[in-house]
Amino acid sequence: MSDVRPPTLDTVAEAAGVSRATVSRVVNGTARVSPRVHAQVENAIAELGYVPNRAARNLVNRRTDSIALVLREPDATVLADPYLGSMIIAISRALADTTFQLVLVNARNDSKHGTLADYVRGGHFDGVLLASMHTDDPLPGVLVGSHVPTVVSGRPEHPIPGLLFVDSDNVGGGRLATEHLVSLGRRRIATIAGPPDMTATPDRLAGFRAALADAALPEGPVAAGDFTHPSGERAMAELLDRAPELDAVFAGNDMMAAGALRTLRARGRRVPDDVAVVGYDDIDLAHHTEPALTTVRQPVDDAARTMVDLLIGQINGEPGGESVVLPNELVKRDSA
Repeated sequence: MSDVRPPTLDTVAEAAGVSRATVSRVVNGTARVSPRVHAQVENAIAELGYVPNRAARNLVNRRTDSIALVLREPDATVLADPYLGSMIIAISRALADTTFQLVLVNARNDSKHGTLADYVRGGHFDGVLLASMHTDDPLPGVLVGSHVPTVVSGRPEHPIPGLLFVDSDNVGGGRLATEHLVSLGRRRIATIAGPPDMTATPDRLAGFRAALADAALPEGPVAAGDFTHPSGERAMAELLDRAPELDAVFAGNDMMAAGALRTLRARGRRVPDDVAVVGYDDIDLAHHTEPALTTVRQPVDDAARTMVDLLIGQINGEPGGESVVLPNELVKRDSA
C-alpha cells in the first residue's frame, strides 16, 4: 500500500511560497488575494493535485457557498429597469472567480418583511447583497442585527451600525449634470426627480440645487417621476405646462430622460436647440435615443466588485471594511 499522503493546505502553501492562510483564502473564494498570488496558489494546487473537501468544510463551517442578491422591487420593475439588469450582470462577473454562487431573490412584495429575513437567518446563504433599497425598509437592520454578512448598494437614509454600503457620488453626479447645462449657457433649468423614498433622489437633487446656486441661477421647477419611461413623459409634460420657457432638463435617470425626449418631440421642441437634456446612469438605451443622450455614468462594474469584496471579507471573518462612495463621470453626446 502506498504511503503517499494527499496534499494539504500546508503542502500547497509551501509549494506556492505563501502562508497557509493565503491558500485558504484562495480556496475559499475570497476576492482579496492579488492576481499574482492567486496564480501561484492555483499553479501549486494543479501541480500537487490538491482537491478541497468543500462538503466537509461546509459542514464544519456551516457554509453554503451561495450569496443572495436581494432586489426590493416589484417583478415588473426588475424586468424593465436596464440599470438593475446591468447590476445583476456585474455582480455575477465579480463572483466568477470565486467559489460562491449567486442566487437572485426578488422580495419587494414581502409585505411583512419577515419571511425573507427568517430564510436568510436560517443559514441558506452565506451573505446578502441588498439593492434598490427604499427608506422604509427594515431588512438591512434585521440582517445586521442577526449577524448576517450584508452589504447594501446605495447609501441608507440613516446609518446602521455595522452595515456597509457601496454608493456612487449622487450629489456630485447631480452637480456634474447641472454644471454641464450651465456651461452650455442654459439658464432656465428644470429637473425630473426619482422616487423620494430612495436616497439617490434627494442626493441628486442636492447636487442640482448646489450647481444652480453656485451659478447664481434660481432653482428650476421639479417634477416627480419613478425612474420609468412613462413617468418621464408625464413629468416632462408637467414641466412644459408649468414653465414653457425652460431651456434645459436634468432627468434623474436615463429611462425618465428618454421619456422626456419623447414628450419634447411631441410638443415640437428641438433637442438640444430648444431644450437640452441630460440623463443619469448611462444605460445602453442612452446610445440609441434620438438624439443620443448626454448622461452621468455610474461605475457599475467597480461598485459590483467592491460590494463582492466587502461581503466576502465579512463572510471570511476578515477585520475592517469600510463603506465606499465611488465617483461618476459625465458622458457627452448629442442631447446636451
